[in-house]
Amino acid sequence: MSSSQLASRLSDARRVLVFTGAGISTASGIPDFRGPQGLWKKWRPVYYDDFMTSREARIRHWDYKLAGWHQFRDAKPNPAHRALVELDGMGRLEVLVTQNIDGLHQLAGHSEDRVIELHGTNRKIECQTCGQLFDPSPIFEEFEGTREPPLCRCEGFLKPATISFGQAMPHEKLREAFSAASRAELVLAIGSTLEVEPAASVPRSAKEGGAVYIIVNQGPTAQDQLADLRIEGDATTVLPAALGELQKLIRR
Repeated sequence: MSSSQLASRLSDARRVLVFTGAGISTASGIPDFRGPQGLWKKWRPVYYDDFMTSREARIRHWDYKLAGWHQFRDAKPNPAHRALVELDGMGRLEVLVTQNIDGLHQLAGHSEDRVIELHGTNRKIECQTCGQLFDPSPIFEEFEGTREPPLCRCEGFLKPATISFGQAMPHEKLREAFSAASRAELVLAIGSTLEVEPAASVPRSAKEGGAVYIIVNQGPTAQDQLADLRIEGDATTVLPAALGELQKLIRR
């Protein structure tokens, strides 16, 4: 029934903003880092200023990232990711905004310009001085072997291209996300507790601008009271079923 309701709402919308959190990727083998078994329970986070000023902090940060690297590297998109590619193919997706750093939306088939990664990406290593980007695999392998925090050719510190504690959010990506939210007719939040700011303000701003608000999640979220439709369930079953129903509605 919930999938049919979701399909019905989607059939009435032409500009859909999708907002995703960690819950959409757990079925791909990527743990929710804030969950009971998440890495954040085991590692003390390294703040950006400490990373930039302390060799010991850089080693701790690289150790933390290395602990989850193999899961990120080997993860594959799941049925929920693929269902959103179907929605995109129907010409209904305004943009996909994600808190995730796994790159699974692009791996599933979304083009880079359709995905806004608010918290950065594990798919690249970035020099903190010159901004050059590198493929992560050889750099993780080098760190694993040498235990030396890697450096760029320019001698700048290399760091996975994700947003660390105390590091400024990407202002241009936030601007793009809020701009898309202002145009959306429907906002679909999937697999997020909708607690982390400023990211969680993106779907809320779409709702405040008049968009229909739908939340799909396992467990309560901080914005359940705002939702026009709240679906408790696994996105890997809810979304494919809803897209199947939507295809039927479109063909009528």
